[in-house]
Amino acid sequence: MFQTAFLTRKRRRPDINFTQVHEEVKFRDVTLYLVEKRMGKSRRNFLTNLARSKGFLVENMLSGHVTHVVSEGNAPQDLWNWLEEQNLREPHNKHVLNISWFTESMSAGEPVPLEMRHYILNPAAEQKLSLCPSSNVMSTVSPYACQRRTTIENHNKVFTEIFECGASLKAQEILRDERYRTMKLFSSVFGVGPKTAENWYCRGLRTFEDVLTEPMIKLNRMQTAGFMFYEDISKPVSRPEANALKTIVEEAVTCVNSSASVNVIGGFRRGKEFGHDVDFIIRAPEPGQEDGLLPAVIDRFKSQNILLYSDFHESTFDLRLLPSRRFEAMDHFQKCFLILKLKRDQVTDIRGSDEVRKHGQCRDWRAVRVDLVAPPIERYAYALLGWTGSTLFERDLRRFARLERGKLLDNHALYDKATNTFLPADTEEDIFAHLGLEYIEPLQRNA
Repeated sequence: MFQTAFLTRKRRRPDINFTQVHEEVKFRDVTLYLVEKRMGKSRRNFLTNLARSKGFLVENMLSGHVTHVVSEGNAPQDLWNWLEEQNLREPHNKHVLNISWFTESMSAGEPVPLEMRHYILNPAAEQKLSLCPSSNVMSTVSPYACQRRTTIENHNKVFTEIFECGASLKAQEILRDERYRTMKLFSSVFGVGPKTAENWYCRGLRTFEDVLTEPMIKLNRMQTAGFMFYEDISKPVSRPEANALKTIVEEAVTCVNSSASVNVIGGFRRGKEFGHDVDFIIRAPEPGQEDGLLPAVIDRFKSQNILLYSDFHESTFDLRLLPSRRFEAMDHFQKCFLILKLKRDQVTDIRGSDEVRKHGQCRDWRAVRVDLVAPPIERYAYALLGWTGSTLFERDLRRFARLERGKLLDNHALYDKATNTFLPADTEEDIFAHLGLEYIEPLQRNA
């Protein structure tokens, strides 16, 4: 039920008058009504005039003539309670939609086809709807992962268990292959890629001992650290451990620049409880403040005697080289790959970090892989988005931008091919808005 009374009296904002837009109605089968609650009066007026300028018929009052009710930010149960209070003859025959359908239609210049993801379903009737094959709601699932909300939780076990069973049978066949087993073993070492693993296999090497005792093999710094701390960094990192590392990184960053902030990215930002490493993005609020930040943070870790390995990469970002038609998995921002010493007493939930036994003795710390990236402030939103989605989500987001919107997206920028301009963005929400997409929270980018 919508709240109609307030405990404190709020100052009333002055009404903003918008010039009424009179345009030819192009789509007479569609009559819109925009719900003011949560949307706000000024935004509702703006969107109303925008829709009318594109040929849509928009009613100021909710009536029986309305075919499409558009809502933004309202809880489904509250919205449907309100609709039923309006004494409409058949409120359930109207299309009750979230703002994503409206923004996509404005971008397309015409009403886009209705899909299940556009609807705000009545919670009381949602189960009945799912069981009713004669429903007129189109249940098409978007082919783009960036238009689907996917959480960590799996609600389709009846199907996935069948696929997993088939996949496990196939895997058993693969695991019998010595080459596959050896390549997988070598590639599990930090710093060893597919080419190196293939090279070692072709030399006749089959175990770690074979590699470490082969006089012709010269390990680089990263591979040396990979073998040295293999027992630790091959184990999953828990969320409590990730939280403890965030505290450590934040302390080091603010010591270098008190106005900078740190955010977790990667799988942990999407809600995962475990990961193979922990990724952090550093936000320096002023242009140029990111320069020299990561080397200073590395020096801080050295002084604390917790740095076990570091590999720093200076920024090679150059806007003049963009847009790039070829996507690169690794961006060009300043970054470093680290192995840090995480002490057991720094982890709040001690169940997430056990003492590690080494050479017959227990030590009170473990080695953990940590990645840091520090983009320029004007590129921060694009880097944050690029480091957060699952691989499929990010791939489909770029594909949607290119095929559906005529734009080129990567971790650095969004380029509009129609206007030959780079589109600015202060937040991830700005990027979704540029693409005419409904914003999807990080926890729902697990496609």
